Amino acid sequence: MHLAGSGRVIIQLSDEISEGMILCDEKGIKVAKVMELIGPVKRPFASATPLTNSIKKYIGKSVFVVESSPAKKEKFRRKKK
Repeated sequence: MHLAGSGRVIIQLSDEISEGMILCDEKGIKVAKVMELIGPVKRPFASATPLTNSIKKYIGKSVFVVESSPAKKEKFRRKKK
C-alpha cells in the first residue's frame, strides 16, 4: 500500500478484484474500499478510499478482500404512496 497525495491509497494487486470491494487487514479490520482499477493488465493497481483514520499504519502491509462485500448488497427501500 502507498498513500497518494489525494488521500487515496494505491494498492498493488495479486488477485483479480472489482470496484466496490472492501479490503481488510489480517485481523479483519476494514481498511479501504476499492474505487477504481488502474495500471497495466499484467500488474494492476487499485485506487481505494481509506475507511480508517489511522491508514498510515497500514502502509507497506498486506490487505485482503472481504468475501461478502457490503457495498454489493441492495438496500431495502419503501415505496412512497
